[in-house]
Amino acid sequence: MKAVKLFIKQNTVTCIAFLAAILTCIIVPPDKEYLGYFDCKTLSCLFCVLAVVCALKNVNFFYMLARKVVQLFKNARMCVLALVYITFIGSMLIANDMALMTFLPLGYLVVKKTGKEKYMAFLFVMQNIAANLGGMLTPFGNPQNLYLYTKFQIPNLEFMKIMALPFVIAVLLITICCLAFVKPEPLELDDKQFAIEPVKTVIYLLLFALSIAIVFRGIPYWIGLIAIPAVLLVMDREALKMVDYGLLFTFVFFFIFSGNMARIEVVRNIFSILLEKSTLLISVLSCQFISNVPSAILLSQFTDNYPELLLGVNIGGVGTLIASLASLITFREYTTHNPEKTRHYIKVFTIFNMAFLIILTGIMMIF
Repeated sequence: MKAVKLFIKQNTVTCIAFLAAILTCIIVPPDKEYLGYFDCKTLSCLFCVLAVVCALKNVNFFYMLARKVVQLFKNARMCVLALVYITFIGSMLIANDMALMTFLPLGYLVVKKTGKEKYMAFLFVMQNIAANLGGMLTPFGNPQNLYLYTKFQIPNLEFMKIMALPFVIAVLLITICCLAFVKPEPLELDDKQFAIEPVKTVIYLLLFALSIAIVFRGIPYWIGLIAIPAVLLVMDREALKMVDYGLLFTFVFFFIFSGNMARIEVVRNIFSILLEKSTLLISVLSCQFISNVPSAILLSQFTDNYPELLLGVNIGGVGTLIASLASLITFREYTTHNPEKTRHYIKVFTIFNMAFLIILTGIMMIF
């Protein structure tokens, strides 16, 4: 029983997605139309990116890169800003959840080793916001981006043009918050060194480039689906074990859920009416209750207004604790180190996330 409770706690979103899929299967019994629910390219691209990132993480590539940048700064304010920026940039390249898994431990190490634990909640919240909003600029930065990018065949330049304004605003807001709420207190970080394997690193970077080429439709996805696991089976089987399969199954379950929901006439009529009024606002609100990935999958069944849907499910990633899977990852990481400060974290998280949500949604509703 304890093992079951632990599994549910660690895979809450996946379990909810599974239950949602089962419930809709009762309403819409499985048939041959189910085969059309699944976006194999999205699942393949996501798997390839996650697998390569795990391999790079195992050779300390991202940790070394981040640490070198942090060591350039000598005070708490600039160090926090550097950590948040690294997470922000990382989410654009390696997806928001992997950026957090990579850089949250570094953030913890920095504040712990330098005696600046008072900034830990703020740092984790800012890293979380940076991961959610930084990832919105690229198709592979957030899982929902990859899905919508593939489903609607959005041209690369158009994708980045849609997300440019909220991206710039997010950068400004994050920078202002870090400068305003962290003092320029001096700090020192130990000089502990981590070994890096140059041959493996180069090979993994080439695989990463292959993954990116697949995402941008330069190479058929099945090539990566064969090549990347084959190389990792030889060089780093542990990386394949580390892949967030829960996230992949979450997509599978929500594909079933959204596909079935789209076949229920009452649901289809309600969502069609609501999305006609404001796709942006409805998608933002939807994220606050069922998270941004399932919102993207579900709402995409009822609208072709992908610019507003894309904006909504990215901006909607900030807000409540369940608005994004990345937020749950951050919450789990923080409470692991500070179980007695859970309420404090939720308070800080809610204040900053709601502020970002209101400002970004308001500006994008105007423009």
